[in-house]
Amino acid sequence: MDNQHLLHAVYKHPLLTEKDLQQICALHKQVLFHKGDFFLRKGETPHSYLILQKGLMRSYVYDYDGNEITTHFFTEHDVVIEVLSLFKHTTSEECIQALTDCQCWEIDFEAFQKLFHTIPGMSEWGRAWFSEELTVFKQRSVQMITQRASERYLKLIKEKPEIIRQAPLKQIATYLGITDTSLSRIRKELSKGSFLAAR
Repeated sequence: MDNQHLLHAVYKHPLLTEKDLQQICALHKQVLFHKGDFFLRKGETPHSYLILQKGLMRSYVYDYDGNEITTHFFTEHDVVIEVLSLFKHTTSEECIQALTDCQCWEIDFEAFQKLFHTIPGMSEWGRAWFSEELTVFKQRSVQMITQRASERYLKLIKEKPEIIRQAPLKQIATYLGITDTSLSRIRKELSKGSFLAAR
């Protein structure tokens, strides 16, 4: 998928015309990240966001003991953003790092703000995107309480298999809210079919 098709797909909204989409696409620039590169570090104030065209990225925070806890994985076609810091112009508690070589399209926050206030459809797209992200966040919060770790792992396999293939086990474990030892046990039992047979 080339950048035009990618950005058209990401920003697709009934109120955005072809002319609007062309204007939006023109304000994005291609950026490349090597595996291990940071898009955002703790203590920095973000000034842009990304559309991930190829690769895998993650966001994480440090807990009170200094351990890395993965808060989100970004897969292809996702919007890579630290919303709170970007829109409030505050320093970030989260880090965002490339887990593989990544190809992205970046838009400066000031350019986005201009689009938001001059293209009516852009503001509606933004509201729809925020609503969807809030829904996903709420569902994940509830599932962390109501679902077994094995169920959450199976859901991740089904919905985001690229994370299972490319992310380190420890990072997946912290995202699921368990230890890597527990995740290893779950994977071992899954390979035997014990969890699947019980479902």
